[in-house]
Amino acid sequence: MPKLNSSTAKARRIARVRATVSGTTERPRLAVFRSLAHISAQVIDDTSGKTLAAANDRDLSEGDRKGKKKSELATMVGKLIAERAKAKGVTQVVFDRRDKQYHGRVQALAEGAREAGLKF
Repeated sequence: MPKLNSSTAKARRIARVRATVSGTTERPRLAVFRSLAHISAQVIDDTSGKTLAAANDRDLSEGDRKGKKKSELATMVGKLIAERAKAKGVTQVVFDRRDKQYHGRVQALAEGAREAGLKF
């Protein structure tokens, strides 16, 4: 078996998660993107291919971001995406963590969304 480079391995992890996670009109997909500095989330209806709601840590006010840790910002982004999704009539989602493990900032975003009323 040939050795995988990091981009190929990442693509395989993403494909493995997406094979089991798909958003419908009733339960859209909550996709999380995490970089070293920022975190963002989208609520996506895969049947129509449309983004219903989106939020990221840059949407928060400067006062909210000042002095916060990245995991605290992720929780706030989770609450923000839940509010925006509920404004569009979405109450249930399926969680797409992409190639990241469910811990740290990804887990904090999910828990923030649950606190604000989204069900997964």
